[in-house]
Amino acid sequence: MNTYPRLEIPNTLAAGPGPGNTDPRVLERFVQSGVADHMQADVLRGMVECKLMLREVFGTQNIHTFGVAGTGWSGLDAMMSAVMPGDSVVAFVNGTFSGIDGLTLRMKAATAAELADNSMDPQAASVKIISVPHGESVTADVIEKAMDEHKPKWAFMAHWETGSGRANNIQAFSSACQKHGTMGLVDAVSSLGVENFSIDDYPGIAAWASCPQKGICCLPLTYAPVSFTCEYIDVLKATGARTFVHHPILEARHWGIVDGADVEKGTYHRTHSGYAVAAFHEALRLTLEETIAGRADSYRFHEAALRGAVESLGCTVTSNMTSLVVLNLPDSLTGREMELVQLCRSRGFGIWPTLSAPVQIRIGILNQLNQNAITDIVTRFAITMHELDNKLAVNAATEYLLAYYNGEEAAA
Repeated sequence: MNTYPRLEIPNTLAAGPGPGNTDPRVLERFVQSGVADHMQADVLRGMVECKLMLREVFGTQNIHTFGVAGTGWSGLDAMMSAVMPGDSVVAFVNGTFSGIDGLTLRMKAATAAELADNSMDPQAASVKIISVPHGESVTADVIEKAMDEHKPKWAFMAHWETGSGRANNIQAFSSACQKHGTMGLVDAVSSLGVENFSIDDYPGIAAWASCPQKGICCLPLTYAPVSFTCEYIDVLKATGARTFVHHPILEARHWGIVDGADVEKGTYHRTHSGYAVAAFHEALRLTLEETIAGRADSYRFHEAALRGAVESLGCTVTSNMTSLVVLNLPDSLTGREMELVQLCRSRGFGIWPTLSAPVQIRIGILNQLNQNAITDIVTRFAITMHELDNKLAVNAATEYLLAYYNGEEAAA
């Protein structure tokens, strides 16, 4: 029998689009939780408080607001489970992850014959994919044109697309859904806990799905936040769902949400982990302590610092999110993006390339909202760039940051 060595995973600086670096308080709650079954009183209290805190984080009165066990894809799968074969769908795609969402919707809406023809990439006739070029946002005119032409039952858009670092027009999407009698579905994987918004301000959107590992900064495998309107749940009751594991109504019952009301005791759907509940609970507590508005302001402030610093190195930033910069390298390093990324990662500095063409570099600041953290990120990046092109000046970036944080840049 083979004996494998113990797995030792070192600490790294996660400076990509996500997952982000988890706060020590969250990890502490995870490792210090006792062994308990999923019906132990403190675990149940944690679940009740998590769903209440999630309603505050989302900014909603939606009773069907809770966490789906798993990663962000678990929440997205739950949200899209209401899409049935033959349903008409318009999906706006402007990057890698909205592209995968679009594929998921084509799989959900495909008929049996369409799945049999190509089960891994079904060309569902009822789904219209509206492709927006990489590096561009989904804008109001694009949304209105497609919605007016197709008038679908469902429409989908990513709020923030981390594949290209672009924020999309959520207000225009909601308004178009209302105008055309469409139920909107939104991927909020990268925006929840980062941007200051309340989902009840967007009545055209029937369902939202997010992720525990990005803006909520809860890296231990926990819960993907979701929120559904009563209209969405009514449709689901009428048509069913294409899943048992992530069925929104069954998931909600386990969180004590039954027939549109909070009840004292839910019904069994899956075995929850007390460790996961404790970590998720603490991550939500942190989010609300900082306040959504306060955290959003911090992201804007520190993203501007990072943006200016990499531009001082000759990079061109093409993104408009506040937790991530997506950039093109200077001409002298064009074509060496992957080499630079791999060199950074070999030193415990986890930046990412884009996952679709054109190849760009993504540097994120999830849970890195202070001057020391941004300076560390910029310095590591600048030093690695200098190794590949010694004509690039590391000092330009660090000097920019000193000026920025001393207020000189803001005053200018």
